[in-house]
Amino acid sequence: MTVRAAGCVVFRRDGDGSIEYLLTHRPRYDDWSHPKGKRDPGEIDEETAVREVREETGFTGPLGVELSASIYVDHRGRDKIVRYWLMEPDGGGFEPNDEVDEIRWLDLGSAVDLVSYDRDRQLLVEAAALLES
Repeated sequence: MTVRAAGCVVFRRDGDGSIEYLLTHRPRYDDWSHPKGKRDPGEIDEETAVREVREETGFTGPLGVELSASIYVDHRGRDKIVRYWLMEPDGGGFEPNDEVDEIRWLDLGSAVDLVSYDRDRQLLVEAAALLES
């Protein structure tokens, strides 16, 4: 069985055009990562990505460019594919919830330093290369 999941590298531009990236803290795992989650029955990956950002962060927005997928074996031995997109929010706002208790908007260097997983670091670098070109 293959587990399908999706998420986003969420970013915003501040007043001087600098880019900040959103990281979420999940107390269950005590990690900092990008919003993402498993696909619900009947969803397509794009719907999952938008829903997960909304549920975890309260932000909404259209999907941008698709980033590279993560493909690995999860802790239960199942193949897992997680697709990611860029997203610049156009509405909403964060309130702590059952899954995410804190978010941070950070510049690239600070985000790379804080994020818990190497794969999430790679996604930040990939996103930055696209956004700064």
